[in-house]
Amino acid sequence: MFEKPDILLLKAFCNLLFGASKDAAVLHFGEPEEIQNLTDDILNNNSLVYHYWEYGFSLFFDTNKNQAFCSVEIDNKETLLFETRLFSLKEKEIVALLKQNGYDMTDSEHHNWGEKRVSFDSAGLDCYFENNKLVSVNFGVLETDNNFSYFPN
Repeated sequence: MFEKPDILLLKAFCNLLFGASKDAAVLHFGEPEEIQNLTDDILNNNSLVYHYWEYGFSLFFDTNKNQAFCSVEIDNKETLLFETRLFSLKEKEIVALLKQNGYDMTDSEHHNWGEKRVSFDSAGLDCYFENNKLVSVNFGVLETDNNFSYFPN
């Protein structure tokens, strides 16, 4: 396993490249603790999710794109972004860190259930806050208008 989860925006999670297979994920992280099939009828999307609860993340594989690794949701407090412990930062510090690395905040929304989402579309990153504390992040490949996923190498 790895020591600390590492976000490599638009490229990889802990050196597992976007576009990788489920088998590559299992070789990298071991067998998931739970596998879930998620369907979004509105977006006409279906994902297979490998949950690694003990490690604090879930990997998503797009079943419409040969079950390629396409995104990850993380709540592990040791997660690194640009060699910085992301969950130790406040919202303004995260916005500054991303801006310093060339990514501007594009959207922010308060959800009815209490979370606040802060998005950085050009980075494929969403940060979720509860009571002004970062509780989870989601990042992945970029989708274009023609439903093409960009898997950078």
